[in-house]
Amino acid sequence: MTHDDIEIIGKKVKDMYGTFMGKVVGTITDIDGSIQSVGIDCGSQGLQQIQYEQLVVQGDVVIFIPKWRLDSQRLIREKQLTIRRLKALIDIVSENDDMKVDAEIIHEKYKSKLASLDETEHEIKAKLEARLTELDEQMKSAKMLSFDAKVQFKSNEISDATFETVKACTTEIIEHVSHETAEIANVKSRIADLELEVQEITSPSTPDIQESAVSYLETSEPQQVVQSILPEAPTEPIVTHSEKFASHSEPIEAGVLPIPEPPTNSETTFAFPEPPQQVTPETPKDDNDNDWLARMEAQ
Repeated sequence: MTHDDIEIIGKKVKDMYGTFMGKVVGTITDIDGSIQSVGIDCGSQGLQQIQYEQLVVQGDVVIFIPKWRLDSQRLIREKQLTIRRLKALIDIVSENDDMKVDAEIIHEKYKSKLASLDETEHEIKAKLEARLTELDEQMKSAKMLSFDAKVQFKSNEISDATFETVKACTTEIIEHVSHETAEIANVKSRIADLELEVQEITSPSTPDIQESAVSYLETSEPQQVVQSILPEAPTEPIVTHSEKFASHSEPIEAGVLPIPEPPTNSETTFAFPEPPQQVTPETPKDDNDNDWLARMEAQ
């Protein structure tokens, strides 16, 4: 029997949150004398074999560590190390392109390692969800016991001391369950963060939004020429309704308002009729006759 056997046998076993589990009654060792598993008397639950790696000796007490916690810590540690190595490999290749061919072999090795860790991660996630279901049932049972004890105390079925004992025990269980639930949530969050880091490394980098927008707006050279040339104004004259009867007016081009020029001598001028002169004694009679004859001829 080794020195470790002497230290562990006969000691009480508690979980990480202080709940009593049982007492160590013996060990199973390998051919080299190392401990493989530990037998713990758990009362009504019988004798259970616990892996030695799940137990930590602290003074007169042996602390039990859940299997999900050990597996998740191992997964997180290996995945963090693999991610750091992949980042270092990418930095080396970016600094020296000549090492790209040699780095591909190691890169494939780390990618296969990540693939195997993904399978382990899937199994651990299933264990975490199963443990959360168990903790939820324990929480409901503890609250039911506490509430039922309160009902019994109010109906004078149990004493005040008994009620306080039940209340203290159930409160302790609820605290333990809450702590373990919070720890599982923390582990799940860390695993999710590592998944995002793996995606950033393995997935091809997407172009920047501004660069993609510029590339989208860029067109070929002929299209650029067409877009830069504005449509020309129509050369056909636009004749309005009032201009149909004026043959001397010039055509008006679209988009340009013509500035009227002063009339020249060649253009037709319209003389306004002068008012008739009043017949006075000084007015010659011949002029009146001529005006009268002119008006008659015009009629």
